[in-house]
Amino acid sequence: MKQPFMPDIHSTHQVQPPFRFCPLCSGRLDKKQIKAQEPERLVCSQCSFVYYLDPKVAAGTVTLFEDRIVLVKRGISPGYGKWVIPGGFVDRGETLEEAAVRETLEETNLHVRINSLLNVYSYPGHTVIIAAYLAEVLAGVPAACDETLEVGLFPYKEIPWPELAFFSTRDALKEYGKRYLGSTL
Repeated sequence: MKQPFMPDIHSTHQVQPPFRFCPLCSGRLDKKQIKAQEPERLVCSQCSFVYYLDPKVAAGTVTLFEDRIVLVKRGISPGYGKWVIPGGFVDRGETLEEAAVRETLEETNLHVRINSLLNVYSYPGHTVIIAAYLAEVLAGVPAACDETLEVGLFPYKEIPWPELAFFSTRDALKEYGKRYLGSTL
């Protein structure tokens, strides 16, 4: 049986990072209100560098294989053992589309091409912004890879809605159903 890969870093994306020192001069970072209408920022007590806590960006695909939607069962946290669309974090210097294609290959063994943007999802209190694309398979056979326990192929009406890991997966699948199947789920 595949052992779960669960590094601590995955569980920290939804909480305040524990940064305490300035990356420029190693001075202490303190929370300060810089502008009245903005949240507190981390500001260096020595050099006044402002450390902006920017969101993480992820990209994924709604992909059809033989007229069924490709979902992967996560083999990492968060959402271990739950179903999601193939996707993951965008690397620095990589386009959203490149990341969606790369992540789909890494998680499903499928080479895909992006057809269109479904939507971009963000949620209050969450640090990840997700771009979901509609993709078509160019080559490959679905297979679980490093971070996945299983690849599932589901007709739209048989998607395991209660077993989905993230709001973004649910919302992207509903958008797909509404836009291409006339679904009103």
